[in-house]
Amino acid sequence: MKAIQFTSPKEITVVDLDEPLRPEPGEALVRTHRMGICGTDLACYLGKFPFFAYPRTPGHELGLEVVAVADDVTNVKPGDKCSLEPYVNDPQSTTSQSGSPNCCPGVQVVGVHNNGGLRKGIFAVPARKLHAGNDLTYDQLALVETLAIGYHAVQRGNPQPGETVLVIGAGPIGLACLEFLKLMEVKTIVMDMVQSRLDFCQKHLGIHHAIAFNADGSHLAELETITGGQLANVVIDATGNPHSMSTCFDYAAFTGRVVYVGITTADLTFPHATVFHRREITLLASRNAMPDDFDKIIQLIREGKINTSLWITHRIDFDDVPSEFEKFTDPALGAIKAIIEVNESL
Repeated sequence: MKAIQFTSPKEITVVDLDEPLRPEPGEALVRTHRMGICGTDLACYLGKFPFFAYPRTPGHELGLEVVAVADDVTNVKPGDKCSLEPYVNDPQSTTSQSGSPNCCPGVQVVGVHNNGGLRKGIFAVPARKLHAGNDLTYDQLALVETLAIGYHAVQRGNPQPGETVLVIGAGPIGLACLEFLKLMEVKTIVMDMVQSRLDFCQKHLGIHHAIAFNADGSHLAELETITGGQLANVVIDATGNPHSMSTCFDYAAFTGRVVYVGITTADLTFPHATVFHRREITLLASRNAMPDDFDKIIQLIREGKINTSLWITHRIDFDDVPSEFEKFTDPALGAIKAIIEVNESL
């Protein structure tokens, strides 16, 4: 089958991969209909993602069709439309057994640690990682994983009714956080350097407070004005930018929580005595998402509480990936979420 492969940084090749003849125990054979392009895919393409090795086929935000299942599989059946939970953990590890399969030490992310779903034919995945949503579109199912990352980050911050939550970075992960915060009884503020992203948050997500980051530091005064000088109880940094991740403690209230959901390979430094210690701030990491998050998000989409159609701003066909993928690395394009149409939907 034809597949897209990142063969080295900024180099894309169409290759031929073998198709499995039948599913092994615990497996399902699936076909990709839609793939979302996420920041991880762009970083892998550019050679900037820490867990990616070449050559590799990307694709972990997937809307899939189940083609066949092993005899011992009961959670899905042929013909089901599914979202993929791409974090393949070891169920027997201590971390998984303690309820945190998202950060199992041996976790392998489909499309990052091994070949992903940007291919025309069928391939095998652990059936336990499939979440059916037969009344959703493949577009919607391809966005569930992005939303799950945001949902898990919000849960890590654990905002309480009446608290203020600041989301830094209005890219797809930041937007995913905002989707769930707007369903909660909290004051939500978004900060970004790009005004068009802030406009999107206000127009489409109903986020009233949007702050433009300024190099002169005036954005801090604006945050103080909005919060009456109290700053944010929860700060979620979705930028992956080391400067932002080192300075975001300035926005946290006394006893506030800071959540890193963005990823950087850089070492981070931040003021300890004057800010972190003085305010008794809690720093939290947020990695991947939990299995139950996928089913919850599918239900929220089903109920109309999340409108994924607002997210999709660009589309390309599978055959156009080698020539057009590069353009999505340019922020000036203004893409919120791009979808690759891998196979035609019936």
